[in-house]
Amino acid sequence: MTSDASLPTAPIRVVVVDDHQILRDGLVALLSALPGIDVVGVAADGREAIHVVGEAQPDLVVMDIQMPHLDGIEATRFLTGREPAPRVVMLTMNEDDMTILSAIRAGASGYLLKGAGAAEVEHAIRSAAAGGMVFGAGLAATVAGFFAGSAVTAPRPELPFPDLTDRERDVLERIAAGHSNDAIAAALFVSNKTVRNTVSAIYAKLHATGRADAIVKAREAGFGRDERRGTMEP
Repeated sequence: MTSDASLPTAPIRVVVVDDHQILRDGLVALLSALPGIDVVGVAADGREAIHVVGEAQPDLVVMDIQMPHLDGIEATRFLTGREPAPRVVMLTMNEDDMTILSAIRAGASGYLLKGAGAAEVEHAIRSAAAGGMVFGAGLAATVAGFFAGSAVTAPRPELPFPDLTDRERDVLERIAAGHSNDAIAAALFVSNKTVRNTVSAIYAKLHATGRADAIVKAREAGFGRDERRGTMEP
């Protein structure tokens, strides 16, 4: 599903972000062979993407989602929240509705599955760079529902603490996993003050008396479970 937009005439400067080198190199080779598209940088995770984009100043970023250090959705939220903001097209294997909607909320201009053909990827990049919104045909119903408002306003009873925003939910995951405010700020590329304000909002919404109380409530609801199984940040 693509909105109408006139295609740009200037070369499109693109950064490719994917943690799998074979896929990253293949996409770079594909795009480099296309007229009017210049690959000006690559990155292997969301954190590196932020630095590469800051230096290369691309028009568009092709972004994977599941990556170490910082996932593609959080990286997209950061990149689209600053000026000049590049357009971002997600290219991922993840096709569940909540991930698609989270990517749109984060500011993505497009969402394609890695099974997309070369022509579809090229079309998505050119259209998104020109200001369009581009999504794979199989995702049309989910995206249409989002823009109709139903996906945004519908209650999410299956989620604990439905009043939390996406950012608050992310921070609570990290709190429940035992991360400090400093570690959270570093991981999300925000200031300590921003994290403190977010934590205060979380306490209020959870009716928590403090961090320990919030951790107990969050863990009882299933937050932080995956990270506690693995290696936690200091």
